[in-house]
Amino acid sequence: MNEYELKFAGVGVERKDAPSSQIWGIMNHMSRDHRDHSLNLSPASYEDYRELARRRLPRQIFDYIDGGAFGEATLAANRDDLQRLRLRQRVLQDVSAIDLSTTVMGEHLSLPLILAPVGFGGMFAQRAEVQAARSAERAGISFCESTLSICSIEEVASASTRKLWFQLYIMKDRGYAEDLMARAQAAGCTTLVLTVDLAVVGRRYRDVRNGISGPISRINRLRRGLDIARHPRWVREVALGGRPLTFGNLERALPNARVPGDFQGWVASQFDPSVTWDDLAWVRSHWPGKIALKGILDSDDARRAVANGADAVIVSNHGGRQLDDVPSTISALPAIAHAIGDQCEVLMDGGIRSGLDVVKALALGARACLVGRPWAYAVAARGEVGVDHLIRNIREEMLVTLGLTGVTNVNEIDASVLATISVDDK
Repeated sequence: MNEYELKFAGVGVERKDAPSSQIWGIMNHMSRDHRDHSLNLSPASYEDYRELARRRLPRQIFDYIDGGAFGEATLAANRDDLQRLRLRQRVLQDVSAIDLSTTVMGEHLSLPLILAPVGFGGMFAQRAEVQAARSAERAGISFCESTLSICSIEEVASASTRKLWFQLYIMKDRGYAEDLMARAQAAGCTTLVLTVDLAVVGRRYRDVRNGISGPISRINRLRRGLDIARHPRWVREVALGGRPLTFGNLERALPNARVPGDFQGWVASQFDPSVTWDDLAWVRSHWPGKIALKGILDSDDARRAVANGADAVIVSNHGGRQLDDVPSTISALPAIAHAIGDQCEVLMDGGIRSGLDVVKALALGARACLVGRPWAYAVAARGEVGVDHLIRNIREEMLVTLGLTGVTNVNEIDASVLATISVDDK
């Protein structure tokens, strides 16, 4: 490579007599760049969508969905423990026809995937919950609406012909919780996902650093405003184009609220640390459909969920956003699945980023997986098209994984597809 070729490549070599060591250093640097970076013409993975979302969202909003509790050890473990599991490749099996479809909570899914409830969803993209629900419908999977969604359950239900799931917290205001269940039922929701790991709200350092929780000075409020101003596309499409930016499911409680911050005090006051297993009977008395308990990490709690009539348990640590230093969901899953057997369905939430991860979770006892951050990043990056693409990627990754592990039906996946069956195996 001569000096002109180096200049064309964007390297500022000005002297013809540059030392050979300098030339070789430049060439090695360029070689590393070519090896480590593709053309980035299209997002190919969860990580790509996360990076696009990071660029497009104001920092406080990106960190809200990206961050976890305390030092985020559990957030990292959810991912790392899945990656430690190794698959068992099998060859010369007839895998010409692979079926990914399954049944979860009595509903047919084209693949064992549910879009998880994500609070503040409409802050990531314009009417994001509506976009995600439409993508789920096209893909033949379920979407779960969060109590703390920007779009109301009625708005999301009207945009999709597929029945939704609804996520609920047991609030101190039992009357309002009853009203939410009635609204969800009227909107055609089939499954109530009861979040049970929010007796108190986790301590999230990123939110503190960004001034979302705790007091904030005038100068820091200005800095936060400047960060928002550096994202004009988000301002145009979401802050202005995505109005109303209220919690649609909570508007009846605070009819004069205009922005999510107006709800903050009321929402914080509604988390009820006095909730016990006895309250499940009250929930059942107001909900005729299926009930899944989300936030189960312990086998004894899983058994009590079954004893109290749960139709499913969702093995979840709230995406690492509640109590740090608890087990990852994939490490907690096998014992829970073993403890309750076929008494109710076992789903898993937390750390799922690809079709590979879904297969690993199914191998250790899950019937299906929920994904939250992935669809939030995808909708922030590319809207409905991004969520469509994300689901399609997971589907294609599962097809490849099953094809190369010799499995033709997703319901036949078991621990035999793993070369290691414990996250502690090296």
